[in-house]
Amino acid sequence: MNILGKRYIFFSISLIFILIGMAIIIFDGMPLAVDFKGGSLLEVEFPNTTLPSTEQVKDIYDKYQFNEVSVQTALDANDERTILVIRSPFMDETTKNAITEELQQSVAASSLVINRFDSVGPIIAQQVAQRAAIAVGIAALAVVIYITFAFRGIPHAFRYGICGITAMLHDVLVVISLAAIGGKLFGWQVDSMFLTALLTVIGFSVQDKIVVFDRIRENSVIFRKLEFEKLVNHSIVQTLQRSINTQLMTVEFMLLALALFGGVTLREFAVLLLVGLFSGTYSSIFVAAPILVVWENKEWRNWFKKTSKSAA
Repeated sequence: MNILGKRYIFFSISLIFILIGMAIIIFDGMPLAVDFKGGSLLEVEFPNTTLPSTEQVKDIYDKYQFNEVSVQTALDANDERTILVIRSPFMDETTKNAITEELQQSVAASSLVINRFDSVGPIIAQQVAQRAAIAVGIAALAVVIYITFAFRGIPHAFRYGICGITAMLHDVLVVISLAAIGGKLFGWQVDSMFLTALLTVIGFSVQDKIVVFDRIRENSVIFRKLEFEKLVNHSIVQTLQRSINTQLMTVEFMLLALALFGGVTLREFAVLLLVGLFSGTYSSIFVAAPILVVWENKEWRNWFKKTSKSAA
């Protein structure tokens, strides 16, 4: 199975998906939730028979000088009640109580249920964003140091750390791109649950890459005379079954069930984890190790040169 022979195809697949997400972010911005930009989120449940319209909700908020209001609707798991997720500028508890009372009166709903209320000031949101970036940066630095130290017995150990970080960055960009696409198509927003999913993906991603790199290290001692590209390809094939079984059979199927049947509140989180962990396995096989081969062969020297064909 010549996986490395098609490495530029795999690079292109990742690049296309990431570029789509980055283009959405450039033109529309990142769909940040109240956790990162400040504001309030109110999630309320209504019976399907008594549900306020989006216009009614915005009119009620307008009375309290909240102009930038977004409303999302979704059915609960039993399709018996409808959930409204309302995002607005920052409000206090007193204003929230007044608004929920008006929402209830607007449709005479006796069984309105408040599922969630989050209110974050702009200063706190800024601190959350900064600490999230610091957390990702520290994780990346720790990975480079650990891999370089663990692989110190083989030539160019530092390369393994850099390739691991590059592939981890690939997984981070895939998750961010998915969030941007989801924000464009389904109204997703980047909140604290997104950050939890992102850090989880980083952890799984690094673990899978170390397994592949470790097999390359073992085989480099056993097959010393084998060409490096063939050695890496052989190592990938050896770990392929383990990677697929570990991810698909244990984690991915459970996350798929959670995304399908876990309800609207957890769906975005489950989908981000589902795709992010798949990306971690994908990048371990089709990104991290191939980049190592590209670096070893110094293939960038021929990227912009025309290949000459010998006469038949």
